[in-house]
Amino acid sequence: MNSQRIIKPIVKLSVLLLFSLNTFGQTENTIKTFDSNFAHTVYFWLKNPDNSQDCKAFEVALQKFLDTSKFAKTKFIGKPPKASRDVVDGSFTYALVVTFESAEAQEAYQKEPPHVLFIEEASQLWEKVLVYDATGI
Repeated sequence: MNSQRIIKPIVKLSVLLLFSLNTFGQTENTIKTFDSNFAHTVYFWLKNPDNSQDCKAFEVALQKFLDTSKFAKTKFIGKPPKASRDVVDGSFTYALVVTFESAEAQEAYQKEPPHVLFIEEASQLWEKVLVYDATGI
């Protein structure tokens, strides 16, 4: 009888904890999965794109942020390839593609401390940022 009173609250707490982790953060298994529910694509134009120290500082700040984000799934950082067609815009310095399981997860990502810290650390390096968000169809 006493063990039942102890076990029931523990089971309820465990279920609540699992639900919270799945709702508000990613697991190691899902963090690497492209999620077509919400794609967040960001293009950065650095003030000094040919300055290797600025590029390294930007990459370090961005990678630190992505390594600690609880919400971002796909975490792609890229640089523009040589344009092979007139319709390709290769004027940016860095591209970031991050996916989320929902718009709510993306909204939480905007406010999470690692994202805020990234902006504080790296915003002085860029002169322009464009963001394109899309939800899957």
